[in-house]
Amino acid sequence: MSNETEPTVSFLGCGSMNEAILGGLLAGGMSPASVTATVRSAERAATLRQLHGITVLATSEDPEANRRAAASADVVIMGVKPVGTIELAREIGSVLKPTTTVVSVAAAISLAMLEAALPAGQPVIRSMPNTPSRLGKGVLSISAGNHADASLMAQARKILGSAGTVVDIPEEQVDALSAVSGSGPAYVFYLAEAMAAAGVELGLDPGLAKILATETVAGAGFMLAEPDADPTALRRAVTSPNGTTEQAIATFDRLDLPAIVAAGARAASNRAQIITEELDN
Repeated sequence: MSNETEPTVSFLGCGSMNEAILGGLLAGGMSPASVTATVRSAERAATLRQLHGITVLATSEDPEANRRAAASADVVIMGVKPVGTIELAREIGSVLKPTTTVVSVAAAISLAMLEAALPAGQPVIRSMPNTPSRLGKGVLSISAGNHADASLMAQARKILGSAGTVVDIPEEQVDALSAVSGSGPAYVFYLAEAMAAAGVELGLDPGLAKILATETVAGAGFMLAEPDADPTALRRAVTSPNGTTEQAIATFDRLDLPAIVAAGARAASNRAQIITEELDN
């Protein structure tokens, strides 16, 4: 992005998800001068300044930090916890420029809830990223609010695209997407934990087992990222007839691992719906 054309972006709240997006944007070439962030503590603010070279305001030192950051922004990315998102939207609403796009990465906060908390006509986009965005390898969805036109969606797509793959989806599919890609990194890390534990059970040193599991999962991820990679074809290529891998896969099938994964994803999606209903009441 060139400094002449890139928008000013303010990250309100800079926990793991917003910092992941922030890191991806900066790694993708966005100028630190175009970015402002807000956090609670002065210590956290100092850490982010040192790490990223951006302007960071601490609400513990300046109660107006969120409003100051929002007032100067072309794009505001709200990254506080879902329970605080609507309150934050109300806090900044009166200082926003009418053209400022508000992007929320909070799970369970609907576009309708955001639009009701912000000034009438404010452009709103809902995004569901995941933590690999920190490495520029994330998946980030975008769903348009009533006043986010094609040009604003394109702007959001360009900004978030530096953090990974951006997919446009209707809002009614956000919970399903979150159950796959939003929570998905945790599933993969859980698999790596289980593989390491299996290695220990088979007699490997715990440190070695962790290395083997971690590097295997990471390496497989690189293979999946290759052009035209297909997970089924990759799996079959490793699964020789009557071989050791075939025995492992047969065991997973007997225990119905796909059904277990599907049940977990459904539970995540259902929980998101419940949280939305709780926060909307």
